[in-house]
Amino acid sequence: MSKPKQRPDASRPTSRRSFLRSGLALGGAVGAGAFAGRAAAETSDAKNLPPNVPEWSQSLGDGVVSRPYGRPSKFEADVVRRDVEWLTASRQSSVSFTPLHRLEGIITPNGLGFERHHGGIAEIDPAAHRLMIHGLVEKPLMLTLEDVKRFPRVNRIAFLECAANSGMEWKGAQLNGCQFTHGMIHCVMYTGVPLKRLLEEAGLKTNAKWLLPEGADASAMTRSVPIEKALDDAIVAYAMNGEALYPEHGYPLRLVLPGWQGNMWVKWLRRIEVGDEPWHTREETSKYTALLPDGQARRFTWAMDAKSVITDPSPQAPLHRKGFTVLSGLAWSGRGAIRSVDVSLDGGRNWRAARLDGPVLDKVLTRFYYEFDWNGDPLLLQSRAVDETGYVQPTKAALRQHRGLNSIYHNNGIQTWHVLPNGEIENVEVA
Repeated sequence: MSKPKQRPDASRPTSRRSFLRSGLALGGAVGAGAFAGRAAAETSDAKNLPPNVPEWSQSLGDGVVSRPYGRPSKFEADVVRRDVEWLTASRQSSVSFTPLHRLEGIITPNGLGFERHHGGIAEIDPAAHRLMIHGLVEKPLMLTLEDVKRFPRVNRIAFLECAANSGMEWKGAQLNGCQFTHGMIHCVMYTGVPLKRLLEEAGLKTNAKWLLPEGADASAMTRSVPIEKALDDAIVAYAMNGEALYPEHGYPLRLVLPGWQGNMWVKWLRRIEVGDEPWHTREETSKYTALLPDGQARRFTWAMDAKSVITDPSPQAPLHRKGFTVLSGLAWSGRGAIRSVDVSLDGGRNWRAARLDGPVLDKVLTRFYYEFDWNGDPLLLQSRAVDETGYVQPTKAALRQHRGLNSIYHNNGIQTWHVLPNGEIENVEVA
């Protein structure tokens, strides 16, 4: 499966196979598990194929309530979040990745949404949890979860993307799989209370300009949030996809800031301080800033720019046969809805319009498709998103020319997948 590494030139796609060759460096679970589902479908036991009566039709199955909380089929056991163990010093301050290549539609199941923790998962007793709102307010509040639920509620679908999503790719193609290059994102429907409503209850003073939300986890995560966002579309959420937040997603309360970088969506929310200036905390000074080539730092870069990725075919979802092929992917923008997506089969030389399918909503993942006949020739697959502001997703070269190589944040450059004649696919870059 491995081939000798070739020296890059201007006409040949380049990849860093030493980091990940078809996912094998991430451990056997990634190398074998990523392909297990499709392989099993093609090697089914012949005795269960027509015209035979399959074994599951010959006896009764489990009864109701044998599975009080539903779970996927055992044949989908490889569809899970995964981590890159060598990426961080510990799993308490680390990330796991959404299996984008195995998902359909735009809604991420609660159990598959990526995780990003700075002090591990906080297991909070909701009866002992409080949300405090204080600082530059007329009436400080101390709210229980039930108090929060008594306020008028809203439902909002939104994507959440870590600012470091695709961060390993800044200096070149690294991780061989869209789960690992783009999987620090998920999209769910949140239920909660508009933050504006809670602040109105507390009564903002005239010099209130900023908020400092704080989490109840061991890291006591804090970020400065401008009052304009808080009074716009921010939500204090207690449910996702119709059920209570999962612990890894901030149970019992989390902040939702549609379109903005995920680090600001403080989980396990316990306190909101109102002030007149930003706090310049660790997570917005030494972290979540980007050093530019001229020595200045980009900071307070909250909105996530338009971005897209082809999820299938991709390195973890190779092509198995020639002929009619459905290309599928996701596009999103923190500045509004996606207006269009283009797809290239030849590394950006020619572009074709993809088909957007399903709801196309503000600051929500958008599913796109492109159908074509594959004749077995090598391909260089790319997608390019355009949002409703007219912003066009840039190439990685254009992004680096503007921002340099000293960042891991806000990488929304165009991704390239190299399809080999045997159907295997690699993460590459094209000159």
